[in-house]
Amino acid sequence: MDWSEVVIDEVRPRTPRVASVFLRLQLAAQHAGQHLDLRLTAPDGYRAQRSYSIASAPGAARVELMVERLDDGEVSPWFHEAAQAGDALEARGPIGGHFVWQPADGGPLLLVGGGSGVVPLLAMLRLRHQAGRGLPTLLLYSARRHEELICADELAAMAGADPSLRLVFITTREPRRRPGDLDRRLDDVLLREALAGWGHAPAATFVCGATPFVEAIASGLRAAGIDASTIRTERYGGA
Repeated sequence: MDWSEVVIDEVRPRTPRVASVFLRLQLAAQHAGQHLDLRLTAPDGYRAQRSYSIASAPGAARVELMVERLDDGEVSPWFHEAAQAGDALEARGPIGGHFVWQPADGGPLLLVGGGSGVVPLLAMLRLRHQAGRGLPTLLLYSARRHEELICADELAAMAGADPSLRLVFITTREPRRRPGDLDRRLDDVLLREALAGWGHAPAATFVCGATPFVEAIASGLRAAGIDASTIRTERYGGA
């Protein structure tokens, strides 16, 4: 797959450590859950490449990526400290065919995200919202604090407008703020309780987050009786 030059249209803070990067780029044959490779070239010719999940729904006028700042990272600090509209970089993609969903795949749909692992799940939810189908869906979204929940207002608005979408925010270092949310680590017991309260057997489950989170959730889902063949996982290296 070839690299192409793209231009940044906007950089928008989302949380204290996550920024949205909007690119002037239209993607063909994209599926919700895919990612883009980005490559930066320094004046001395040094190149650094990273992959970022696509947050925008397929067909969006602009491609939205969400970049979490890593203090020791080579690429992410540039997006937070220096990148601005008009800057050019190289992109390749969309990439990925395992961790993807489209409305024709149906449901019920179970989505579990930890931290910035919600980004590909957000793309799925935005696509689902555009499709206007009342597909039973449960999003369990865990972060340490409320300020770290990405697009919390948008997610809450989606759930408020669609009774078939159930949203549960989980904060592990702050008390919950909404009835039905949780404020401790999403362990096996809470997973079983959340699934029982939802009342649906998921036909497809997507879990994304840091490796320890994903492994614990996948194990808990299997222990709760979810068919392992329906569980798709995606991991990233951040803590």
